[in-house]
Amino acid sequence: VDALFDAILHLKDKEECYLFFEDVCTVNELLSLSQRFEVARMLTEKKTYLEIAEKTGASTATISRVNRSLNYGHDGYQMVFERMNEAEQ
Repeated sequence: VDALFDAILHLKDKEECYLFFEDVCTVNELLSLSQRFEVARMLTEKKTYLEIAEKTGASTATISRVNRSLNYGHDGYQMVFERMNEAEQ
């Protein structure tokens, strides 16, 4: 896991991310990661499970797991969302 994270930290831009992740992940794995990230974003915006399921296609089980991570995880999502918001300003 450390080697993978080290590799990710060496990526320079979004284009390099696309190249790397398209090699490392299957299309379905990449879509699943993207879906969970979008679910987390929508949950932080106080969207309902129904709204999230309709927009993302995520199951309520997936939404619930992501919600559990937001509430009881290690605040990784929140850290990234805060940094993204700071970068936009």
